[in-house]
Formats: sequence, structure tokens, C-alpha cells
Amino acid sequence: MENDVLHTFIEVIDAGSFSKAAEKLYLSSTALMKQMNVLEAQIGVQLLIRTHHGIRATDAGRSFYHDAKFLLQYSEKAIARAQQAAKTNPHCIRIGTSLLNPCTILVDVWNTISDAYPQFKMKMVPFDDDVESWPTAYRTIGKDFDVMVGAYERANESDSFQALKLGEYRFCVAVSREHPLARKERLSVTDLYGERLVMIQSGTSPLIDAIRGYLGTEHQEIQITDGLHQYDIDVFNRCEAGCAVLLTLDGWKDVHPSLVTLSVDWEYTIPYGMLYPRKPSNSVLHFVRAIQETAFSNHLTNHR
Repeated sequence: MENDVLHTFIEVIDAGSFSKAAEKLYLSSTALMKQMNVLEAQIGVQLLIRTHHGIRATDAGRSFYHDAKFLLQYSEKAIARAQQAAKTNPHCIRIGTSLLNPCTILVDVWNTISDAYPQFKMKMVPFDDDVESWPTAYRTIGKDFDVMVGAYERANESDSFQALKLGEYRFCVAVSREHPLARKERLSVTDLYGERLVMIQSGTSPLIDAIRGYLGTEHQEIQITDGLHQYDIDVFNRCEAGCAVLLTLDGWKDVHPSLVTLSVDWEYTIPYGMLYPRKPSNSVLHFVRAIQETAFSNHLTNHR
């Protein structure tokens, strides 16, 4: 900041000597004299009278000295007021988080830029992944919490939220660690022949319906079970207990410690991102824009 040169000038006047001021400022006398020469050149007037016995201020220098001290004090108070305002009036962003909708990705992104936005504070708001509460979580964004991270198939006018895309999850399958398929690192679709593949009911998800259509047409040897109304923790428990094969996402690989998530050689994915209200508050909107700039920058970096 320009405050540095003002501080240096004040120290020179107070010390009455370049060498004494340089010693106090941990600079060389030559470097300090160059700074003062540049300052006088920028202002266009002589500020210092240099003698063999030290230096003293000219009339212009004394005037500048008093104004410089005032500017420094005012600047310090302005910075202190801004910092205090950020502490006493933070924009608290409530982030919804659950086992199936962890906020880790968003927090990792935020930690890289949080120093530039001291006005924001984050509060984690947990919610359940049971059948009763999970579907309503998407519809209540902006009420119990401001944003969440989750998979989504669309974010249009028919939804109660907007989405800032952060990446894509791959559709995978999960099996018990005791299942023969668990020993494989990656599956081909034909590895699923003769298996019972559990999916959510038809008509619930266009993307999953596309997978169902593909398997029903090209791989009829797979037994598709439409036993799910929605994904919840109990689904993963029943999959592990019944040795079934569950259609899942790679983002859910840590949901159940007794299940192994395996990639399949198909190209089905679903976007995930930060979900926020259709009509966000100003604080949430500024938070979203900060994340958006970072996400866009990372996208450019990753594609160079």
C-alpha cells in the first residue's frame, strides 16, 4: 500500500537522519534515500533539506508530515472498522449436509478462497436421508439451510432451486464385500448377467430410466428390480444384507462401510453442484458468485 512510503517519510523526519531511520526500518540508507527522492519527484516539491549533520523538513515537508500522519491514522482506523464490521456482522451461510449429500466438496472449494471473503461465515446444518425427509430437502432449500451440495437432473423453472454445477458423478454399482463381484476392480456390463440389479422405480428419474431402457434392450440377462421409491440409508443396508447389486453413484462410495462401489463400462453420469434458492438473499447470491468464479477458474485450469 502507499501507506508504506508515508510511514517511511514520517520515520525519516522523526529520526532526523537517513541512517537512523534506515536502521529502524531494516533498510539500507541508500534504499531509503531513493524512496525519498522518488516521493519528492512524485509530489513535485522538495520535502527534505539534506546536510552533513542530518536532515530536516522544508516548510512543504512539515505540512506534508502532519498530513501524512493524519492519513496513516485515518487509514488504520478505516481498516480496523472494516475488520470489526466483518466480525460483528458476518454473512452466515447455512450449508445443509447429510450422508448422501455431503458438503465436503463445497467446503474444500471455500477453504481456498475464504481469506478473500472474511465477511462470510459458514454453519453446517445436518438433515436426514430417510424416505420422509430426503425428498423435501430439495424443496426446502432456503428455509432450514441456504445451500447444499447434491446431484440433480435439471434446475429449471419447475424446480424450487437453482444449481451451480461443480462436476459430475458416475453411475456405478454397489455390492457387499462378500459378493463375488467385489473382487473385481471394474465391471463390464456382462459381469452383471444373472444378477439382480436394484433401481428406483420407473418414472422417478429420466437418467435412470435411460439406463433401464439400455439394459432392457441390450442386456436382458440382467434382472432389474424396481424396488426403490427413493435412495436412503436403509436402501444401502438392505443391499448389503440381501447381497443384491445396487445402482449407485461414485460420490456415495463412503456411505456404507460394508459395500464396495464398482465402476461399470458405461458412460452414464449425473451432474452435481451447489443448490441454492430460486430467489436467494443478497448474502447467498454473493456467496454463490464467489464459488462460481473459483469453479470457473478451476475448470479452465483443468482443461489447459
